[in-house]
Amino acid sequence: MNDIVLDIQNISKAFQKEKVITEASFKASRNAVFSILGKSGSGKTTLLKIISGLEQQDSGSLFLEHEEISAIPAHKRNIVYLYQDALLFPHLDVFENIAFGLRLRKIPKKDIVKQVNKMIFDLQLEEHSHKMPTQLSGGQRQRVAFGRALIIKPKVLLLDEPFGALDVDTRKQMQQLCKQTILNYKITTVFVTHDLKEALLMGDQIGKMENGVLKTFINQSEFLNDPTTGAKEEIEFWKNIYKNEERF
Repeated sequence: MNDIVLDIQNISKAFQKEKVITEASFKASRNAVFSILGKSGSGKTTLLKIISGLEQQDSGSLFLEHEEISAIPAHKRNIVYLYQDALLFPHLDVFENIAFGLRLRKIPKKDIVKQVNKMIFDLQLEEHSHKMPTQLSGGQRQRVAFGRALIIKPKVLLLDEPFGALDVDTRKQMQQLCKQTILNYKITTVFVTHDLKEALLMGDQIGKMENGVLKTFINQSEFLNDPTTGAKEEIEFWKNIYKNEERF
């Protein structure tokens, strides 16, 4: 197992006395993807906001490479939170959207051009580098947002249902591209989804969140064989659907 980059210990959060997260704990390994599966309202988005610094936990600790970061403001954590909505800068083209974080860091122009062009190539956006966000499809916009997040080499990337608004085919393409790009750039990632197949496809490690309680599993086999996850039943359901389709 790779060394631990993100260590979440006993995080709890309530809004107006309503408990949203109850003592959630997990460890995300270096260069790995930790998938969190959960229904809407289970507390998974709130957990990501706490990790990113957009919300403050009521109790518990957050360690990034063994440093407690609870008191560190969001913009200094070197953690990037990517939403379902791409949130691109509408006045900037694809190249400049991806380059934005590098320009803020005063990276030399020559290095910016080199790094951004490589990212554009890796994300299969070569034909779109000078297009504006309004000229892009939903999947293309999400790739640009993904590139803008990765290019600054964050210690942790938080992905909150990033492909939820995409059609089925585009979603499959983005899952494969995202997984490969994260692997290439060696970014520790927490991936949140309500989709079982997506959680299994994206995650090297996996957890399930229900009513604010996060249960983690050593590996996918343990997750699949745990009766509380409902994973086996859902997989059997889809297998039967596919079998029935083949009859027609």
